[in-house]
Amino acid sequence: MTRPPRQMRLSARHVAYLQPDEIFEALPAPPPGMREAGPDDHQATIASLFDGPDHHDETWVFAYGSLIWKPACDYVEMRTGLLHGWHRAFCLGWNTRFRGSEENPGLMLALDRGGSCKGALYRLPPDRRDECLVKLFEREMGWVPTAFPPRWVKVRTGERVIRALTFCIDRNSGRYVSGLSEAEIADVLASATGTRGSMAEYLHATVDHLEQMGIHDPHLWRLQHLVAERIEAAYEADR
Repeated sequence: MTRPPRQMRLSARHVAYLQPDEIFEALPAPPPGMREAGPDDHQATIASLFDGPDHHDETWVFAYGSLIWKPACDYVEMRTGLLHGWHRAFCLGWNTRFRGSEENPGLMLALDRGGSCKGALYRLPPDRRDECLVKLFEREMGWVPTAFPPRWVKVRTGERVIRALTFCIDRNSGRYVSGLSEAEIADVLASATGTRGSMAEYLHATVDHLEQMGIHDPHLWRLQHLVAERIEAAYEADR
């Protein structure tokens, strides 16, 4: 019998306290030293990833964060998978536009070296591979140079080991954040809000969808509890 999902402490009630006045999906102006990526950039990335003869009939994408609950493109098959050598971490900072501001910058998920990560594998339509990859890159790499470039990894799913594309942090990008305690990360996630919503919403959606897939991430589970605790203290203490 399938075990029902655990009951999260962080809920839609908590997320509602941190909603921005308006949601803007449009890409904001890039930070200094970066520029908006264009079609030529995405085509060049595709060319570099598929440089030389491609002996693979399938193209898979490994999702570990928001791509799990908001895929950027169409897919024809989804599996869960385990990636060794990389772990899911709030290490991409500092976000002052999408889910953060200058006053309360946000931290986004990326894959960092070490450990392992369970996530979702999406197989792209073979006849629309490049079209789907462009949509994916438009979502994940709106600016160049990117702080978490795509790379090939090997993901185990059942008896298979699948070659998949995913996004790993470039520790030399200037946007790599490390050394924060879970309490310090929770402080960020409980307060940051930007043009696309709050970090609390991002965390809630990620943990909720992972749990629905039968994937329990102990680190994110502790974070959702700490974030809910902080939001309650900030908005419900006098009730």
